[in-house]
Amino acid sequence: MTQITVRLPQDLVAALDDAASQLLRSRADVVRQAIEYYLDDFEDVAVAIEALQDPSDPVLDWDTVRRDLLGRDLG
Repeated sequence: MTQITVRLPQDLVAALDDAASQLLRSRADVVRQAIEYYLDDFEDVAVAIEALQDPSDPVLDWDTVRRDLLGRDLG
């Protein structure tokens, strides 16, 4: 495993220590898991943005979709 060094504000270190204590984990475990969660979310957002920017993907009107799904007029 690679070791990295990070500088954090004292209030963030206090919150990290509190979380680690409550979870019965080390600082490193909490930081590692937080980074893993962040990168998973980052990847999901990147995929979503790519899909939103796809010019071949049709834009749907919500009222039309809702009416079609419910099978009735919303008026």
